[in-house]
Amino acid sequence: MIPFHGTVWRILSADRADEACEPARHPEGRFHYSGQVALYASLSAEGAAVALRRYVRTADPPRVIVPLEIMTEAMDDLRGTPDQAQASVVWQDDRERGAPSPTWRLSDRTRGALGLIYASRSRPDLSHLVLFAVSPSTIRQAGPAQPWHPPYPIPSA
Repeated sequence: MIPFHGTVWRILSADRADEACEPARHPEGRFHYSGQVALYASLSAEGAAVALRRYVRTADPPRVIVPLEIMTEAMDDLRGTPDQAQASVVWQDDRERGAPSPTWRLSDRTRGALGLIYASRSRPDLSHLVLFAVSPSTIRQAGPAQPWHPPYPIPSA
């Protein structure tokens, strides 16, 4: 376990800019399943763009990038550990087949951690964070939302 006090970045639809400190709306994600609270962000603006690449399409509504301040004393840092490989799998493939995501095992065994830090699957030099304890004592907006445009080609469908 390590403390984490720092700025992270989150990209979301512009119409949700005032919800930047709210948990993910999707019932399932890399480290959460239905009923679990999770907020996903990246340790850099570049990492946030990389994390979103799989989901961006040309018909999407405008997006913003928002800096958030995370303040927690108990994060499980998976970077450089044997668990990093499991944290980086493409979890959606298992879910499409009806199987649980193998990454859920990592969040199920957090042992008191308030979140996880893990390396990007496609860019291991970048890192992401998931926060399970989402409250004003663990997260606050650190600056204004800014328009965000993907720095890469966007698929049309």
